[in-house]
Amino acid sequence: MTVLLAIIASAVVMTVIVGVRYLAASGAFALATRAKHPGLYAGLDPQIRREIAWSLASAAIYGIPAGVVAWGWQNRGWTRIYTDTDAWPLWYLPVSVLLFLLAHDTWFYWTHRWMHRPGPFKLAHAIHHASRPPTAWAAMAFHPIEALTGAVAIPLLVFVIPIHVTMLGLVLTVMTVMGVTNHMGWEVFPRFMWKGPMGAWLITASHHQRHHERYGCNYGLYFRFWDRLCGTDGGIGDFARDQTRGRSRARSGDVGSGSAADDRRGARRPA
Repeated sequence: MTVLLAIIASAVVMTVIVGVRYLAASGAFALATRAKHPGLYAGLDPQIRREIAWSLASAAIYGIPAGVVAWGWQNRGWTRIYTDTDAWPLWYLPVSVLLFLLAHDTWFYWTHRWMHRPGPFKLAHAIHHASRPPTAWAAMAFHPIEALTGAVAIPLLVFVIPIHVTMLGLVLTVMTVMGVTNHMGWEVFPRFMWKGPMGAWLITASHHQRHHERYGCNYGLYFRFWDRLCGTDGGIGDFARDQTRGRSRARSGDVGSGSAADDRRGARRPA
């Protein structure tokens, strides 16, 4: 019973941490949006409230497996997380981060692409695409089924890939920042990161925005590798056009509602 209570307590703590991390990151980038692009989220208050509600529900789904694994790591030696910097060569520190991001990106690409099949889309993924246009608060706005597919990725990887605890923190930071910035409706990163040679392989908001526009393309999270390999790379979007469209929809009161045609388009089987 004591062990069970300790595991539950760890899950609760991790849920709170994930929820606070979401509120802090999304809130910070929402404030940046207000400063950089005043009025971009005008008329989206009901949608933003839905995004926050779904995201906080997802925080619990992410926090529970993370809390169980964290307890097992600290008390039973589960996982391959290490704290001694001498356990692996120093050159392995950045390599472990890259391995985690590549593995996580692979998991995300294929589960995300599966989510766009008609059944899973209508059942779960349509919740995320109900944000039209998405905002900084939409990063974790998932149906519980979709949240579960995302929640198990990192907890499973720590059993497979050795990683220093600080590098794991870096991975989680990158995951959080990219999840928020990919949805906030404008490009926060410098041009060289999304245009040119580097942009040909990295995913930022300019790439993910096209996914929310067209649905059947740009399924990756960090890298464009799988999209390019599988022929699902749709290039980058046009924020100026979409911001104008969003403002027009806000004035007409049609923001966030979507249409049956949009849902059918989103549920189409990917190429």
